[in-house]
Amino acid sequence: MELDTVTDAVEARREELTALARDIWEHPQTAFEETYAADRLIGVLAERGFDVEVGVGDVETAFVARYGEDGPVVGTMGEFDALPGLSQRASATKEPIEAGGNGHGCGHNLFGVGSLGAALAVADAIDAGLEGSVVYVGTPAEEAGAGKVYMARAGAFDDVDAVVSWHPGWYNAPTKGSCLAVDGFEVTVNGESSHAAASPEAGRSALDGLQLLNTAVEYMREHVPDPVRLHYVITEGGDAANVVPPEATGEYLVRAPSRDLVDDVSAWFRRAAEGAALMGDVDVEVTKISGIYGVRPNETLGDAIRETMGDLGPFSVDDPLADDLRESLGDVSGQLEELDPDHRDRARDSAYFTEPIDALDAGEVGSYSTDSGDVSQIVPLGRMTTATWPVGTPPHSWQAVAASGSTGTEGMLYASKAIGGTLLRLLTDEELRAEVVAEFEERGGADGYESAMPDDADPYELLGVERPDFEPTLEADPAAAGAADDD
Repeated sequence: MELDTVTDAVEARREELTALARDIWEHPQTAFEETYAADRLIGVLAERGFDVEVGVGDVETAFVARYGEDGPVVGTMGEFDALPGLSQRASATKEPIEAGGNGHGCGHNLFGVGSLGAALAVADAIDAGLEGSVVYVGTPAEEAGAGKVYMARAGAFDDVDAVVSWHPGWYNAPTKGSCLAVDGFEVTVNGESSHAAASPEAGRSALDGLQLLNTAVEYMREHVPDPVRLHYVITEGGDAANVVPPEATGEYLVRAPSRDLVDDVSAWFRRAAEGAALMGDVDVEVTKISGIYGVRPNETLGDAIRETMGDLGPFSVDDPLADDLRESLGDVSGQLEELDPDHRDRARDSAYFTEPIDALDAGEVGSYSTDSGDVSQIVPLGRMTTATWPVGTPPHSWQAVAASGSTGTEGMLYASKAIGGTLLRLLTDEELRAEVVAEFEERGGADGYESAMPDDADPYELLGVERPDFEPTLEADPAAAGAADDD
């Protein structure tokens, strides 16, 4: 089967996929609360004939949808959570829909639907005689909570031969680099309140204990390897200066290129917390709230993605809003430095830069972290970014929100085609699958994977989110999506 099989299937659903992405954009919900988006996506998949399992990993909005029976199994992932405080209209001026409301500042409304388009296209190919199965994994809470960790721990990816995923951005390229593993901690210190002037000796300051820990972290920085990153913030430090704070809370992150190094530094951090408690004569509780692996690259899959993108070529964005959003960003020359000079010149003069380019991060370790890292420890993972935002748009910006609800849908459909085309190649090319698996095994395989989160960790409790009462609709509105029309 040819790439045209996928592109035709995506184009046949253009209006439905675009409407669905914008509908989810209009209903932004944050980590573990994304019931609207999950319900819409599940409905489309169920209507198309996918077998959908909901509540995977004891996460209400996590789901796995499967289509096909025999042969190799390929998969893709869809995120759909929004960010707090990033409400924004589809406008070239900063204008929230709701002050302080949620918004899709990382384009996850596009992410979830773009991957959906690919899965539906591969399902069409299976109906046309292609041997194999396709899996769509609905992965909530990427922005906070690391939903994929709980799904990976529950075995959601164990029977998949390879996964191809993506993320919105401002250029089209495969992703071949790694990133930092991370542990997250919440530290609660309990002391004894008293009047800070009349009887300070009667109190024990919880804030003092937290600040002593922060001082310890500062001294740790000198003696950890250069790639290690330590971050913290005081989330609760007291209510009045004349009261000795009886309780204080902070959040801490430990990042490093390897899971083992994160574990070592995290153990030191826990000892530092115990020492701070002794010095302040207070009690301390350290709760691990997240723990994820860095991404294990698969350059073979990256090359397959790049070849598919090359076959697709560039696309166009014909919307005046694209030019206005690009102009609102001002000087983005710093963002363009990672491009080679020829690409840089062309991107500088464009609202959207849609020419497929080679991976910009091969052999590098990015300074970010993602719960896709856990997936990459279990199954070969290929990743890409596509141009859903104007040139130089930073994620988590109001411009990214605006584009994700308007001009970004062209890049989303391109992602559907690139993912679907690469999955099609994996199902039809046994030699490619073998090379992908061989590289995965050479880089360590799945045998050494052990979730960094305790078995009894409850993501809702750790994130302080109420578990939703979620009963998804297993039949979609025909206007949302459906099988491609028969010719």
